[in-house]
Amino acid sequence: MSNHEGKLVKLRLKSERTDFTSVVTRRRWVFIQLGACKRKSTSSMAKTLSNQSMEKISDRLSGLDNLYFPRAQQSSASTAFQRKSLLIDLLSRDTPLFLERYGSQLTSDELNEFGTMENDYEINWHLNHLRSVISPTQEDLKSRSVKIKNRRRAYLDKLVNDGQYFSEDAMREREPYLHHEYIGRFQDPSGRSMARPGERWSETLMRRSEEAVLVKKIRDEQQRRGVAQSDWVGFDNQELEKMEEEEEEETEEEEEEEEEEEDEQEEEVQEKDKGERDISSNRQEVHPIILDASIDVPSEIRRAAVMETLSTEEMQERLDQFSYIMQEKFLLGEDNLDYSKIDEDETLDDHWIKEANYDAEEKYFDDD
Repeated sequence: MSNHEGKLVKLRLKSERTDFTSVVTRRRWVFIQLGACKRKSTSSMAKTLSNQSMEKISDRLSGLDNLYFPRAQQSSASTAFQRKSLLIDLLSRDTPLFLERYGSQLTSDELNEFGTMENDYEINWHLNHLRSVISPTQEDLKSRSVKIKNRRRAYLDKLVNDGQYFSEDAMREREPYLHHEYIGRFQDPSGRSMARPGERWSETLMRRSEEAVLVKKIRDEQQRRGVAQSDWVGFDNQELEKMEEEEEEETEEEEEEEEEEEDEQEEEVQEKDKGERDISSNRQEVHPIILDASIDVPSEIRRAAVMETLSTEEMQERLDQFSYIMQEKFLLGEDNLDYSKIDEDETLDDHWIKEANYDAEEKYFDDD
C-alpha cells in the first residue's frame, strides 16, 4: 500500500468512527488530503467511462428544467446543446464534482455506469451516498433519521442564539392560546396595548390591531374548549357589568310574570290564596341566591390576585416551560417552516464539529 493510499484509509476509518460527522465533513477531510493528486487521478479514471455513457447521461440531464450551472457558465447554458456540452466537459474533466453537483438527478442505471470507477475514493463515496438515497437500507434510514435530528437541533441552536424566533412575542404569535395558558393569563393585558418608548403612533395602532387578532384567536380557542365566559381573555368589568344588567333585567321580567300569575290565581281561586303566597315568597327568597351564584368574580380582579401570588422566579419558570414546548414542536416538524431546507442543509453538520472540538478541548484541560 502506498503512502497516499495509507492516508486515505486512516482518514476513512477516522471519519467512520465519528458519529456526529456528516457526509460533507468526511468528504472535506478526504479532499484536503488528496490535494493536487485528485485531478490527475480523476482525469485518468474518467476515461474508463465510455463516450456513449457520457453522451447518454449528458443528453438526458441537458433537457431538465432548472438544472444548476455556476453563474460564470449560465450565459453559455441557454440551450440544451450548450448545456450538454458543459456537462460532458465536466464529466470527463472532474467526475467527483459532476457527481456532487448532479448525482441526485441520476437514475440507478446511470449510477451503475460509474461502477468501473469505484476504485477512486471520491467517486466511490459519492456512489455509495447516492445509492443510499435512492434505495436506502434500514441502516441508511436510521442514519438519515439521526442526521435530520442533529441538523434540526443545530438549526434550533442557531435560532435560540439569534434570539428572535424563540422570543416570547414571536412564540406567542405562533401559539397564542398556549402562551395564554402558561404565561398570558398571569400578565397585565393593558401593557400590550400601551404605546412604547420611541414608537410612532402608526406603529402603535398596527400593534394594537395585531393584538386584537391574537386575542380573538385565544377567545375562539377558549370558546371551542368550553371555557367559562368570565375567564375569556380580555373579559373586563364593562362586559361583566353588561352581563349583570342583562341578568337583572331577565330576573325583573321573571318576577313580574310571576306576580301577574299569582294575581290571576288569587282572582280565580280564592281558597288557594295562602298556598300561592307561600310559593311566591319561597321563589322570591331563592332568586337572590341563584343570582349570586351565577355572578362570577371578575376575571381582571381574579387575574390580579393570581399575579400577586407568582414571583419573578415562578413566572420565569413558566416561560421556560413554554419555551421548551415550543422548541420540541420545532424539532418534531410542527412549525410552519420548509423543513426540507433544514434537513438537507449539510452546512449544519459543521455545528457538531465545533461542539466536538469544544468538548475535546474542555476534556483536555479538565484532565490537566
